[in-house]
Amino acid sequence: MLLKKIFILLILVIFSSNALAITPRSTGKYKNWESFVAETDKGKICFAQTVPTKRAPAAVKRDKSKLFVTFRPSEEIKDEVSLTSGHDYKTSSVTASSGKRRYSFFSQKEFAWLLDDQEEKKFIQLMKKATDIIVKARTTNGAETTDHYSMMGFTKAYNTAKKTCS
Repeated sequence: MLLKKIFILLILVIFSSNALAITPRSTGKYKNWESFVAETDKGKICFAQTVPTKRAPAAVKRDKSKLFVTFRPSEEIKDEVSLTSGHDYKTSSVTASSGKRRYSFFSQKEFAWLLDDQEEKKFIQLMKKATDIIVKARTTNGAETTDHYSMMGFTKAYNTAKKTCS
């Protein structure tokens, strides 16, 4: 019994120390955006993120929505745009738009990404110029969700995340 308790305690210590190692630390808050850095066993991860200023409909139960731009130098990943609307997505149902510009994302469970590097570069340029981005998606059971993201502070948060991981 004592050996079992020691083993469980050892497992808890190992998992809690790993969790602490990947806890993101804020590197700056800029209006509606914030930049972060985290150290992992694969190296440094930096990202800029925001949460929506408005979500609809209120009747759909879901977790937090977030929009990210991530840098993972050890994996040669930069400018990775991703988002979550706080629910599992129906396949091919996620779009982001500002004005007349519209981008389609591919999804896997509760996260969605742009299709390639070129789309990410174009979308980041849009984010730098836009006032807001509207993300529309469908849940696995077909309900539509809409998240409104302010781009106020994006460029500074983006530049801080990029510089922190360069």
